[in-house]
Amino acid sequence: MELTGKLLVAMPGMGDPRFAHSVIYLSAHSEQGAMGLMVNKPAPELRLSDVLDQLVDGTPPQAKSLAVHFGGPVETGRGFVLHSDEYRSALETLRVGDGIALTATRDILEDIATGKGPERAQLMLGYAGWGPGQLEGEIAQNGWLTCEASPEVIFDLPDSKKWSAALKTLGIDPLGLSASAGHA
Repeated sequence: MELTGKLLVAMPGMGDPRFAHSVIYLSAHSEQGAMGLMVNKPAPELRLSDVLDQLVDGTPPQAKSLAVHFGGPVETGRGFVLHSDEYRSALETLRVGDGIALTATRDILEDIATGKGPERAQLMLGYAGWGPGQLEGEIAQNGWLTCEASPEVIFDLPDSKKWSAALKTLGIDPLGLSASAGHA
């Protein structure tokens, strides 16, 4: 099962409240474990403009409107920018999937602040991580569904619509989901 570049969609019975109704973009998945970023959990007390204003004077309005998201419970002081793949950091950018890349170096923030950054971007603090076999076990226990990722779901929809939109890509009506798992 190769899940890099896919979305994880939390099932209603997700036991961990931090992940309730979450949509996670998996930036890495291998035998060693997995890493992903929640794309639909804004951190309302933080604004990207607060960070950018410290880097440069005269931050463009479109950059100031970007929200900061809670990427996951691991290393919450560390920042990641999930973005459209036309942008390349001078230091390091990882192309993850169709139209989506990840940069975790400060230069992307400086480029966003000066209007030279990616066309679409989300800043996340922290990430979600799983050890070897852990994610596969959670999927088998009905904790997550997986689906194809699209830049439209990640970048264009309001955060409140991403969970249901991801489910709909699978042909699932969110109202028809049950919080309890069953086995035939």
